[in-house]
Amino acid sequence: MTLKVLRRRLSSIALVVLTSMSVGALALPEDARASRIENPIAVFNGLDKITGRIIDFDVYIGETVQFGALQVTPRVCYTRPPTEAAKTTAFIEVDEVTLNNEVQRIFTGWMFAANPGVHAVEHGVYDIWLVDCKKYSDVPPPEGYSGPPVADAPEYDPLAGDDFESTGEIPLPPVHPYR
Repeated sequence: MTLKVLRRRLSSIALVVLTSMSVGALALPEDARASRIENPIAVFNGLDKITGRIIDFDVYIGETVQFGALQVTPRVCYTRPPTEAAKTTAFIEVDEVTLNNEVQRIFTGWMFAANPGVHAVEHGVYDIWLVDCKKYSDVPPPEGYSGPPVADAPEYDPLAGDDFESTGEIPLPPVHPYR
């Protein structure tokens, strides 16, 4: 083999190796993966099948809230940035308080807000499903809360303006003077 042929082969091999390395680096770089946002509050809907009422309630991460005979404890609640496709997930533990005052675990696992029927808690009397995760709530955090940081609630809607008052009337367009 001549030196010229050997150089061509080595340069083509080097080109293939560099190309495959750069394609691999472009395919799965650490920053390009959809990052998840850890939220301090999980938002649930609960259905009382006897009364037919649906109640939405906020639960801080690590806090246990009772809905009927069920106790709900979210462990994590993740969302994606607004620039990514929506994907809200939470790891939840649900216990049932029986008539004998015993606590039995009836659900441990991930809930997905996009598919509430897949991993909702279906009980004989109560159903619970994940709706959303959020950064702030009207409900103050429990004492000793040590989860993700809680954001301050927005003061007002800046797009509505300070002096906005709804009269309930729809304004009519001005009458055309030449008709």
